[in-house]
Amino acid sequence: MKHFRLSAGRCSTLQIRTFDWTKQAKRSASDALMATPLTSSFSLHASMSASSPTTSTTADSVHIDTLISYHDRTKHFFNRYADGPHGLDWANQPDPFRRYVGSPVVPLDHFPSPTTSLFNNYPYAHAFSGCLDAVSLSKATLSQLLHHSFALSAWKTSGFSTWALRINPSSGNLHPTEAYVVSGAIEGISEVPFVAHYAPKQHSLEIRCELPSDFWMEMSRGFPEDVLFLGLTSIHWREAWKYGERAFRYCNHDVGHALGAISVAVAGMGWDSFLLDGWGSEDLDYLLGVHGRKSIPPGSGKKGSYPELEQEHADCLVACFPRLSNVMKSSDRLSKDDLNVVVPSKVLLQLVSEKMRHMIWNGKPNRLSKDHMWWQVIDKAAEASKKPTTPAQVVAKPWPLQTGMDVYKPYTLWQVVTKRRSAVNMNPNQTLSFDAFYQMLLKTLPSGPNAEIQGSNIQVPFRILPWNAEVHMAIFVHRVIGLPKGLYMLIRNSEHEERLRKSLREDFVWERPPKCPESLHLYRLAEGDCERVAMQVSCFQEIAGYGCFSLGMIAHFDTIKGKGAWMYPRLFWESGVLGQLLYLEAHAVGISATGIGCYFDDTVHEILGLKGREFQSLYHFTVGSAVEDKRITGLPPYPPPE
Repeated sequence: MKHFRLSAGRCSTLQIRTFDWTKQAKRSASDALMATPLTSSFSLHASMSASSPTTSTTADSVHIDTLISYHDRTKHFFNRYADGPHGLDWANQPDPFRRYVGSPVVPLDHFPSPTTSLFNNYPYAHAFSGCLDAVSLSKATLSQLLHHSFALSAWKTSGFSTWALRINPSSGNLHPTEAYVVSGAIEGISEVPFVAHYAPKQHSLEIRCELPSDFWMEMSRGFPEDVLFLGLTSIHWREAWKYGERAFRYCNHDVGHALGAISVAVAGMGWDSFLLDGWGSEDLDYLLGVHGRKSIPPGSGKKGSYPELEQEHADCLVACFPRLSNVMKSSDRLSKDDLNVVVPSKVLLQLVSEKMRHMIWNGKPNRLSKDHMWWQVIDKAAEASKKPTTPAQVVAKPWPLQTGMDVYKPYTLWQVVTKRRSAVNMNPNQTLSFDAFYQMLLKTLPSGPNAEIQGSNIQVPFRILPWNAEVHMAIFVHRVIGLPKGLYMLIRNSEHEERLRKSLREDFVWERPPKCPESLHLYRLAEGDCERVAMQVSCFQEIAGYGCFSLGMIAHFDTIKGKGAWMYPRLFWESGVLGQLLYLEAHAVGISATGIGCYFDDTVHEILGLKGREFQSLYHFTVGSAVEDKRITGLPPYPPPE
C-alpha cells in the first residue's frame, strides 16, 4: 500500500478555501500527542477537571471520567497508534466459534437459496415499508431470523487457510458478538420456555436452560403472543487479540452491526424489534447465563494463560414480535391496542433475583485460546460503562412512508442480506449517480425520508434503538456524478444542527447541493479533491479515497454527561447500525462498502474545526466498487468444510 506522508515537501496539499489541511492536521496530531502522554498506567479515578461532567452521583462522574480517559488513550495519531500487540500471535488466534460443550443441541432449518427463504419473493426495499404480512412464530421462523442475522454467509479459502464469513459484519472478521434466544415453547425446539445459545457454524441452538413457566409468563407479559427475545454478549478477547486497547470500541461497533442485522431480518418477516434498554448489565448477565465472571489477578498485564479473558459480557436484549403499528398516513397516533409496556417489571426483576441467579446451566464454554494478552484498560472501560437496571416504557413506533426506490438493482432482500461482503480493495474509477447517492442517504435518516424534523429513530434499522439519533456523517465525496468533490455534512438530528454549525469551521459555506431532497439535511462545507485527505485520516488506507465516497461518523459525545456512562458504548452501537445499513444499501445499488475502524481521531476533528469533546468521530466508512482477489476461492456456508 502506498503511504502519503503529511508533509508539504512529500505530497501535494489539499487546499479548501485557503486551508492547508495537511499542515494543520499534522500540527494538531503533534499537539494532541504532547497533551496525552503515552504511559503504561491507567487510573480508574482519572483527573479530567477541565471536562468533568456534572452528574447526579459521584460514582457516575468517576465512570464518565474513566471512559473519557479510555477514549482519549485509544485514539490514533500520526506518530503513534493506540497500544496494541506488536505483531499477531497466530498460535493463539481465538476460536471464532463459541460452543457450550455438553448442552443439548437442536439443529435449525437452512435457507440455502431464495426459493427456500420465507422472504424470497420480497424486493430488498420492501423490508423498509412496514407493509409485509407477518409470519407466525415457529421453528422455521426462528431459523430464518437467526440465519439472516447471525449465520455464515460463505467460506473463503486461499492456500492452506480457510475462514468463514458471516451475515453480520465484524471488525477484522473476529466476531466478538454472541447471540442468545429467550423464548417460550416452540414445537421442534423445546416443549417449555428456554434460553439457548446460537451456534452459527452448525446453525443450531444449544439449550442452556429451561425457564420456569411463571418467569416466562411475566417476561412476555404485555407483548404479542409470538414474542421472542434475542440477547447479545461480547467476548472482548476476540478483538483484543488483534487490536489491543482499541478493541472495546470495535466490540461495540459489532454489537451495532448485529442490531442492524436483527432489525432488517425481522422486518423482512413482517416483524418488529425493539432494544429493551431498561435491562441493566448485571440482570442481563443472569438472564443469559454469563454471570459469575472471575477477576483477573492484579499485575497480570503480560502474556499468559488467562481464561478469564474469554468470559462474555452481556450487552443488550431485543424483543422481536409480529408488527403492530401501521404505516403513517395522515396522523402518527397509535391505537390503544399498540404496544405499551414497562420492561423489565418489578415482578420480573424479583424473579431474576429469586430464580435466574440460582439456575443450573447446561454446558461449559469451550476454550478459545491457549495463551492471552491482558489489556487492563478494556476491563476498566467495560466495568465503567455497565448500565444499571432502570425499567423503561416500551411503546410501538409508527412506520415512515418510503419513496424513491427505483435506483436499486432487482435484488430480493435474501440476495442483499446473504451476499453482503466487506470490500478489501476498491476500483478508483467507479462512479455513483447522485440519485443513488441521495437514496442511500435518505435511508440513513432516523425518522424516514419524508420527515421534516429528523431525530426520532423510527426507520428500519434505526427503529430498534430507543434513543434519538446521536450520530451524524461528515462525507468526503470523491466520484458522485453531478456533485462537486468536497466535504459535506449530513445532519441526522435536527436538534444538533445549530450546535454543529457553531462547532465547525467558521468559513465552511453550508450550501445545499443541487437537487437535494428537502428532508435531507445535507450541506456542502467545502469544495476540493479530498481523496488523499480521506486516505490520510483513515490510517493511510487507499480504500478510503478509492470509493465513490467515504465518511466519518460524528457522534454527539456529550450525551454521556447527560444520560450516564452507560451511553458510551451505545454511541458505537448506533454507529454500527448505521454502518450495517450502508453495507446493505451499497450492495442493493450494485456496489460494495466496508467499515474502517482505524483513523486518526483528532485529525478528523481538526479538519472539521471541532474543539473539545462535544462531538467525536467514532467510525469511518467507504462505499465503492470492490476489486475481487482472484487468489481467494469462495465456498458455500453450509455444510462447513472439514
